[in-house]
Amino acid sequence: QVQLVESGGGLVQAGGSLRLSCAASGRTFSSYAMGWFRQATGKEREFVAGITWTGGATVNQNSVQGRFTISRDNAKNTVYLQMNSLKPEDTAVYYCAASRLAIATVADLYDYWGQGTQVTVQG
Repeated sequence: QVQLVESGGGLVQAGGSLRLSCAASGRTFSSYAMGWFRQATGKEREFVAGITWTGGATVNQNSVQGRFTISRDNAKNTVYLQMNSLKPEDTAVYYCAASRLAIATVADLYDYWGQGTQVTVQG
């Protein structure tokens, strides 16, 4: 069992930055691939970024490539999403999730989810 708690969301002006954190409970955190998803009002949940259990490989959605960076610290049981050059279209609830697979971009392949943190970007 893995429990996930996101933090770091908030209100930011376009062009600004935020760093989201996701703290995980459980001693097996390092054996899970981790991902960040987001869901804007009235839209489907979409994949943002993912990272393997070692942190050796990452994958990003095209629209955030070059702006968002996912990373993890297994010693702290935490995964991060550094978001730079934020745009109003990045406004959404951001969720972190854990997968038993090596890495995954599809929500159905994730086993555990956090409750989400709101990110609002004002243009």
